[in-house]
Amino acid sequence: MASTVTTEPSKNSPASSRPGYGQLLRTRGAWTFLLPGFAARQPFAMLTISIVLLVQHTTGSYGAAGATAAVTGLSMALFAPYSGRLADRYGQRVVLIPGVLVHVLSGLTLTALALTDAPLWALFAAAVPTGASVPQVGPMVRARWGVKLQGSPLMSTAAAFESVTDELTFVVGPLLATALCTAVDPAAGLVTEAALTLLGGLLFAAQKSTQPSVTLDGHARVEHASALRVPGVRVLIVAFLGIGAVFGGMQVSLAAFTESISEPGLNGVLYGVFAAGNMLSGVACGAIAWKVAPQRRLVVGYAALALAASGLWAAHSVLLLAGLGLLVGMCIAPALITGYTLVESLVPAGARTEAFTWLTGAVALGQAAAVTVAGQLEDRFWVGAGFLVPMGGTLLALTTLAALRSQLVPPRVTKVVTRGAAHREPVAIGEM
Repeated sequence: MASTVTTEPSKNSPASSRPGYGQLLRTRGAWTFLLPGFAARQPFAMLTISIVLLVQHTTGSYGAAGATAAVTGLSMALFAPYSGRLADRYGQRVVLIPGVLVHVLSGLTLTALALTDAPLWALFAAAVPTGASVPQVGPMVRARWGVKLQGSPLMSTAAAFESVTDELTFVVGPLLATALCTAVDPAAGLVTEAALTLLGGLLFAAQKSTQPSVTLDGHARVEHASALRVPGVRVLIVAFLGIGAVFGGMQVSLAAFTESISEPGLNGVLYGVFAAGNMLSGVACGAIAWKVAPQRRLVVGYAALALAASGLWAAHSVLLLAGLGLLVGMCIAPALITGYTLVESLVPAGARTEAFTWLTGAVALGQAAAVTVAGQLEDRFWVGAGFLVPMGGTLLALTTLAALRSQLVPPRVTKVVTRGAAHREPVAIGEM
């Protein structure tokens, strides 16, 4: 009879420690990529609102502003996954440095064209490379955590921490962009975005020691299968489109609302309240040791998000809109965190950067569609009509998740174990 050997982790191992932010941040080498990564991802939160405010100022149309921002977002959504795949295959640094340079040059070109009253088609032409070259720093940081914490229960804490970091950028970014565009110059937001991209992107690219390896056993290159082949990733992409619809709809509609009450400076404040709710709930999610399956948490989170977003269009005061925005923001973080956590169990390590960029691209695509539709609604109907977009996007995402959540359950993995001489048995090692 074969004997069974059980190995328990030591008390000092990550697997046996209680996950927490303090323990996560003590991970050796983490700060070498966290600090430059934070600086490099800051421009991502500034780009859309900076384009909307600049183009609306030069054209007088939220529809034109939303369309230009949408071209940027669509371009990013289409190219981001390929950027992630190239980073998995050739290394993050190889992809990041040329991407940063292209983004800076094309962003400054877009700014110059807008200031010189160039036709809309010219703005679109400059918006394409601006969006296509947006540095995918967030997914790259998440991939580095995957290398550092492989097999550790701290991975869910890392996912929460990254969501909090993302949302902190969405608190600071829109406030900074709005302040620059309204108090300094309409072009100041995009110029600052370009400068931060250049500085933060190059500093992050310089951290070579923490980037994921691109070789197997130091010799042969890993064979890469696309993350899009995983059914659960496709479901998450649709779900994240709904989150993008919230971001895009909120940005355009809040700008239109504050403009209608002659208080454009409140735009950044209201959007900051929305993002702060997201950040605070992200902090809370990372501190909870969840016992509910992530697939169920995702559906419940989207149900709450859809319910909260459904009341935005009826808000007609600053205080009510701030309260609803805070509530909507608090519902986004659990959905984002759970989605990114599921990637760790659904996708092989060699394709995770690509998987993360598919999700980031889905947010950008949803945001692109949302700013276009919301801009048209604000131009053609009543002030606040653009808030119908977050409601519609989250309801569609919730319906998809409810129907296809079985695709989010990782398959059981079997491992062949040798028991004695010439005797092998398949042993289930459980669901991840």
